[in-house]
Amino acid sequence: MNGGARGTRSSTHAGDRPRFLCDAMLGSLARWLRFFGYDTLFCEPGLPDRDLARRACEDGRWLLTRDRELAAAGPKTLMVRAEDLEAQLEEVFLRLELSPPPDLEKARCAACNGELEPVPLEAVADVVPPYVRRTAPRFSRCRRCKRVYWPGSHSERILATMEGVARRVASHRGVADGDG
Repeated sequence: MNGGARGTRSSTHAGDRPRFLCDAMLGSLARWLRFFGYDTLFCEPGLPDRDLARRACEDGRWLLTRDRELAAAGPKTLMVRAEDLEAQLEEVFLRLELSPPPDLEKARCAACNGELEPVPLEAVADVVPPYVRRTAPRFSRCRRCKRVYWPGSHSERILATMEGVARRVASHRGVADGDG
């Protein structure tokens, strides 16, 4: 691939979803890729570039970075040029030919990247606020860190952002497809 993405093209099949490793400059991007359901690790500052590149390679992950030297460490690296979070998401989805889901159905834990599983109220009643116990229609819990999630005002804002990103990616593809 040209333009700073090195490696083989990523498949968009559901069972073949790419996995990511974001460097220390892309913590917000990592969190949002998790909202979109992508298995995304984040490396805190301090890990040497060669170790970061080796970890991505060993795990079969795309290495996402804003560091030119690290982007050259390849084989599956993407130099993220955009500075704004939504533009970064669009850039990753467009350059890797991914179709982002505009919902939280496959979301992963924003904190630890663990898989979320639906749980009944009874399983989490002791850890959610009383108002949430009375009003939330459903709950999910991270299998790894046990953090609990429920629909609320934050999820509405997250969904609005996701829908906007998905719409712009699809729109951009429509324009590109019509030109070719």
